[in-house]
Amino acid sequence: MSSQVRLSLLPRARCMFDEPVQVKVAGLRSGQMVTLRARSTDEKGVVFSSSATFRADGSGQIDLERDPSLGGTYTGIEPMGLLWSMRPDALHKRFQRTKSLNPHVVKISVHEEEEGDEEGRMLAEATNERLLIGDGVIRRTVREGNIRGVLFTPPGEGPFPAVLDLYTSGGGLSEKRPSLLASRGFVVLTVALYGQSDMTRNIREIHLDYLAEAVEFLKKQYKVGSKGVGVISLSKSGDLALSMASYLQGVEAVVWINGCSANTLLPLYYKKSQILPALMGDLSKLIPTESEAFNGKKVVNDPLAEENKATLIPVERAEGRLLFVAAEDDLNWDSKAYVDMMVERLQRHRKDNFESVCYPGAGHYLEPPYGPYCPSSLHAVVGGPVLWGGEARSHAAAEVHLWKKIQEFFRAHLSCDATQTKAKL
Repeated sequence: MSSQVRLSLLPRARCMFDEPVQVKVAGLRSGQMVTLRARSTDEKGVVFSSSATFRADGSGQIDLERDPSLGGTYTGIEPMGLLWSMRPDALHKRFQRTKSLNPHVVKISVHEEEEGDEEGRMLAEATNERLLIGDGVIRRTVREGNIRGVLFTPPGEGPFPAVLDLYTSGGGLSEKRPSLLASRGFVVLTVALYGQSDMTRNIREIHLDYLAEAVEFLKKQYKVGSKGVGVISLSKSGDLALSMASYLQGVEAVVWINGCSANTLLPLYYKKSQILPALMGDLSKLIPTESEAFNGKKVVNDPLAEENKATLIPVERAEGRLLFVAAEDDLNWDSKAYVDMMVERLQRHRKDNFESVCYPGAGHYLEPPYGPYCPSSLHAVVGGPVLWGGEARSHAAAEVHLWKKIQEFFRAHLSCDATQTKAKL
C-alpha cells in the first residue's frame, strides 16, 4: 500500500444500507490513472465485485460525486456506481441479504492502473459497513396465534405509522426492507406465508384470514398510532396486498410493486370460502435466451380473457389509498399493463384513491437502494434462471426515487394519532 494515498468514505464509513456515501481519493499524482474496486460477500457466500477507472485531477484527487468512471462495471458520473454495479462471481445469482442483524460490508480499494488482466498494486483501502437496522430499533420474533414473522419497532415515543411488509419471495422472510423502514420511523411486521418452522412447506391455497390476523396484531402494538395499517408488497405479494385492501377492514394504504391485477398461482380463501380462483401461466411460453436465463414476460395467462376474469381483484372495493409502481422493463410479467388495467377499472367505478409511478429502464426487483442490480436469478416457479429486466443505471436510479416515494406515501396516508397509542397503555 502507498502511504500517501488516502481513500475516504464520507460522511462516515459506517452508515445505513439505504444511505449514499461519498468516495474520495487523495494523494495521487496529477492526472494519475487508477482503478477503484468494491467487493462484498452475501449471506450465501457469493462474492460480488465491481470496478471503475478514474483519472486524478491536477491536485491528485478523485471524487466520485464529480468525476466520471472511464471504464469498468459502469461509466460516467455515478456517485454510488461501485455499489449498484457489483456483479456476482457466478451466473444468475441474486444478492442475498435477508437477516437484519448482519450488515452489508463492502471493501473498497484503490489500485494502480492494471496491465491486461493483472490487478494493479493496491494503494489504499477502506471498509463501508452498511447497516440494515438502525440504532435503537427493536427486533422481535413473532409466534402468536397463527402469525410467524418478525416485528421491528423504532426508538422514541411515537406514535408511529404501522406497515405490514409482504416480502413473500418463496414464502420465506426477508428482513432487509422491514428493518430499513423501521429505521425510518415505522412499526413494521413482516410475515411468512409458508415454510417457516412449524408451517407447512407446500401450500395449495392462501387464506386471507392469516393476513387479517396480522393486521389486527399490528394495530394493537405499543407505539402504533395509525388507525389502520399500510401494506407493502413486491411481485406475487402485490395481488395479496390488493386483496387485503379490497376485502379486509383497516388497510389504509397499499404500495403495490410490480405485481399483477389478478390473484395469481394459488386460489385465495377467506372465512373458509374461495373468494378468488388462481390465474395460472403456461411455462411453454418461456423464451430461451443466449444467457441461458428465460424471458418469462408472456408466461402468465391474460387476466382479461373471458375464462380468467374471475381471477381479477375487485380493487374498486378498496377504501384505502393505492400506490401502483411499475417497472417498464419488467420481464417477469407485464407490470405496466396490469397497472393500466387497474387504473381503467378504478376510473370506470369513479374511484380516485390511487396514484401510479412508472420507471422506464427498471426491472422486476425494485428494492431499497444501493444494493447490486440483479439481471437474472433462479425463479422458484420456473425452476430455472429468468431475466428480471431493466438496465443497471436506470434501475438503480428508480430504487433511489421509489424508496423516498414509499416513505412519503405512507406518512401522508397513515393517519397518526397520539390518542391511539395512549388507549393501548
